[in-house]
Amino acid sequence: MFLKEKVFTTVLDSTPLVSIDLVVQNIDGKVLLGERKNRPAQGYWFVPGGRIFKNESLADAFQRLTLAELGQEFSISQAELQGPFDHFYTDSVFGGSPSTHYVAIAYRLLVRELTNLPDEQHSGYRWFTVDELLSSEKVHQHTKAYFL
Repeated sequence: MFLKEKVFTTVLDSTPLVSIDLVVQNIDGKVLLGERKNRPAQGYWFVPGGRIFKNESLADAFQRLTLAELGQEFSISQAELQGPFDHFYTDSVFGGSPSTHYVAIAYRLLVRELTNLPDEQHSGYRWFTVDELLSSEKVHQHTKAYFL
């Protein structure tokens, strides 16, 4: 469920958002990152993912987000829980304020191949080695945290 801007601004200003981050790796161990179009983390390479909607189970959110972000639906049973992570940002989708706080639940997902990756949230995708992403200034710190 998408909220109207005024309501969502109040939510952002008052509470953390809960999301799923998809740490997608191929059989060569490379990690799929997308270059973010939107705030927060706009312009950075970041793992795919998104927020969980009210009354949506983790399993349903995982299926919805993998389809929306990867162009292919996966089941949460195909992934390994990596854990919860705090993501604090000084901006939000609406600009410089309010700030955004996510509690991101990271899941590692091994894939063979992905084609036709959606471009709604990312201007492009790239497979990074772990060393490449850790050394790149264009990869966001919250993505790097999954590999430290």
